[in-house]
Amino acid sequence: MVDFVYWFWWYFCAVVYTNCFARRQAKKRIKIMNDDHGQIPGRIRELREILEISAMDMAKDIHVPLETYSKYESGGQDIPISVLYNIAARLGTDVTVLMTGESPRMDSAAVCRKGKGVQIERYPGYEFSSLAYNFKGRTMEPLLVLLDSSRPPAAQVSHTGQEFNYVVEGKMKVTVEKAEYILGEGDSIYFDATLPHGQSAVDSSARFITIIQE
Repeated sequence: MVDFVYWFWWYFCAVVYTNCFARRQAKKRIKIMNDDHGQIPGRIRELREILEISAMDMAKDIHVPLETYSKYESGGQDIPISVLYNIAARLGTDVTVLMTGESPRMDSAAVCRKGKGVQIERYPGYEFSSLAYNFKGRTMEPLLVLLDSSRPPAAQVSHTGQEFNYVVEGKMKVTVEKAEYILGEGDSIYFDATLPHGQSAVDSSARFITIIQE
């Protein structure tokens, strides 16, 4: 009887400790993610000032109004992911540096385990997870994107290059200029990214992989 009580007490303590540790780790990951989100504007501003590029010239080079760019740097307005790439290109750095503060390290192969992509929410209605953030000099940008239908659909964007979308889960609507395409799980679309385009979830939420080649 004594052995059973001892065993039960040890098991109970182990379960409590494991759950508490898991909650602490989860909170830590959330804090790191939120900190990274808040630090992006500061990293952009710091690099711009080091390179002695005025805010006015930066706004002009990435084709946005100065007022909008100023809100990007102050954190008063979310930065669209396509604009983030344009900013990184203008600053001569990798977008990973802006997102994480660290440079990518791999030049032969970079593995991204499930759920380990660099997560960043940079535009209303979209939540991005970079899948190749640790590969140096990459010419394509694969992202896992979560769309939430409870949020208002984002305005259309355009950027250089071409884009590929593959639906992993749910159903989504892809708009390219005025044309609309409804895609379900396993469907894909390839389009000219210089045309105004956008994605939105149909019914509930949707998850898709986008590969951007600029």
